[in-house]
Amino acid sequence: MRRNINFSIGEYYHIYNRGTDKRIIFMDEHDYRRFNALLYVSNSIKAVDINLHFREGGTFLELYDIDREDTLVDIGVHCPMPNHFHILIREKVEGGIVKFMSKLSIAYSMYFNKRHKRTGGLFEGPFKAKHICTDEYLKYIFSYAHLNPIKIIDPKWKENGIIDRVAAQGYLENYEYSSYIDYMGVDRIENKIINREAFPEYFETPRDFNKFIDEWLSFKATLPNSMKSRTS
Repeated sequence: MRRNINFSIGEYYHIYNRGTDKRIIFMDEHDYRRFNALLYVSNSIKAVDINLHFREGGTFLELYDIDREDTLVDIGVHCPMPNHFHILIREKVEGGIVKFMSKLSIAYSMYFNKRHKRTGGLFEGPFKAKHICTDEYLKYIFSYAHLNPIKIIDPKWKENGIIDRVAAQGYLENYEYSSYIDYMGVDRIENKIINREAFPEYFETPRDFNKFIDEWLSFKATLPNSMKSRTS
């Protein structure tokens, strides 16, 4: 199935996909960390043999020291969930998003199928993409993607509101697989996945980001009417 969207250099996009038949695509911590490492190494104009890296005794953390030369895209947000993922991305070179997502999807699918002894497609067809054409929408995706993990502990929070905001924010701060904690100022090697300089400086400090998230939690992260048809 073809995507009815053209990617342009310098433009922002919300990229997402889920497991075929809504199946779980991240079974444990190892899967999440592999996916995040692939976000980093797949974002390169040159091929990186991740299997060779591990055969030679390399570790997950050492993957982030690999020289990627030039990158294909700029990533602003990433959030893998049990059966899907969200990425906020900026096209950097012609065809960069398509090439990056192809490398990421193929590499992760091959890894997952081998590790979990399965065959066939892992994802529900080609990745989905929404063009982010307004500043309002771009800022919204920062909250929408980063707040997704709350659904793991409170599936109806958007409809019914947050029962315990402190618990929700605490869960987000301990969800190590998304870029949430990078914006909260946590110093870790996975910071290399995102390139904050390629995105508007909405949050100059971790306190600014925390305030932004707290406001969305307070208002249940309701999607503005002008954008209801633009996101999943």
